Amino acid sequence: MDVGTGGGFPGVPLAIFFPEVNFLLLDSIGKKVRVAREISQAIGLQNVEFAHSRMEDEKRKFDFIVSRAVMPLSDLVKIVGKNISSEQKNALPNGIICLKGGDLTSELSPFKNKVESFSLNKYFSEPFFDTKKLIYLPV
Repeated sequence: MDVGTGGGFPGVPLAIFFPEVNFLLLDSIGKKVRVAREISQAIGLQNVEFAHSRMEDEKRKFDFIVSRAVMPLSDLVKIVGKNISSEQKNALPNGIICLKGGDLTSELSPFKNKVESFSLNKYFSEPFFDTKKLIYLPV
C-alpha cells in the first residue's frame, strides 16, 4: 500500500517495476487519486487499485507500506501497523519503507535497533538527493 500517494509516487513507478505485485494507492484527497488513476490507465497498468480514503479506515493487510514522508515515522507506525501482514512471503521482512529528507536523528531514535537508513546521494548525484534517505522499518 502506498500511503498518501499524491499523484502516484512512489506507487506508480513501483507498479511499473514490479508488474507481478498488486498495489493499493491511497490518498485522502480525491483529485490526487484521480490524477494517479488517470496516469495508470494511460500507461496501461493492471496491477494498481486506488482508494480515496484515510489510512485509518483501511482494514486490509499488506506486506509493505510505502510512503513519501507523509508524517513522522512513529505516527505512521501507529496508524498503519495494523495493516502489515504477519505472514512473511518475501526475502525482506514485511514493514514500512519511506522516502524522507533532512535530519532524521530524533525521528528514528525510538526505532534505533530496528530501523535501517540508506542515503540516496550514493545513487543519485543531483543536489536534491543530498539529504534524502530511504528508511526501512521491519514490523
